[in-house]
Amino acid sequence: MGIFSRISDIFKANVNDALDKAEDAEKMLKQMIIEMEESVNKTTLAVANAIANEKSLQRKLEKARTDTAEWEKKAVQALQANREDLAKAALEKKSLCAKNVADLEPIYQTARATADKMREQLNTLKVKLDDARTRQSTLIARSQAAKAQKQIAQSMSGVGSDAFSKFDKYEGKIEQLESQAAAFETLAGEDSSLDDEFKKLGSASVDSDLLALKAKMGMLPENGSDTDNSLKQ
Repeated sequence: MGIFSRISDIFKANVNDALDKAEDAEKMLKQMIIEMEESVNKTTLAVANAIANEKSLQRKLEKARTDTAEWEKKAVQALQANREDLAKAALEKKSLCAKNVADLEPIYQTARATADKMREQLNTLKVKLDDARTRQSTLIARSQAAKAQKQIAQSMSGVGSDAFSKFDKYEGKIEQLESQAAAFETLAGEDSSLDDEFKKLGSASVDSDLLALKAKMGMLPENGSDTDNSLKQ
């Protein structure tokens, strides 16, 4: 194998490897989009759970505040009815509800902040996903254009262009055959000319022999000039 053939094979292998990588790049882009979509879906579910937890804590906190206010009203009502015992019981209930409010307040605020943060993260992921989808189409189009350019370059450089080279080779063979045919036709024409000349010579020899035979048989006129003229003819 010649050095140029080896270089051609190496270049072909590199080009094919590049094309394979380009195809892998398209697959990777699609796979990354799928993974992003899965991430958005999981984050959406997590945000939904966080919001649900926030709403649940909000309802509990609002109920605790409402209960606190209600037990205070009952304590007032009990005092108005001269029922200090009931007023004390109502105030104890109020104290428990107030403690519940105090416990729930920071938990609710944390849950609310967490839900808000997760909402922002989800919105960011959605924006990135939309951007990735747009860029995916562009990148795939660029990848396909790059593959087409490489294939053209591959053909133009002679790598993988066996059909073109074979076509040119056969055209050269046909031209060679046409040249050989023309040469043989020329030679055949020259041979025909030679044959005609020799035929003329042969014909003159036969005429001389015929005259000689006639002279021998006495069939020619005795006028020598006529004979000479005949022989000269």
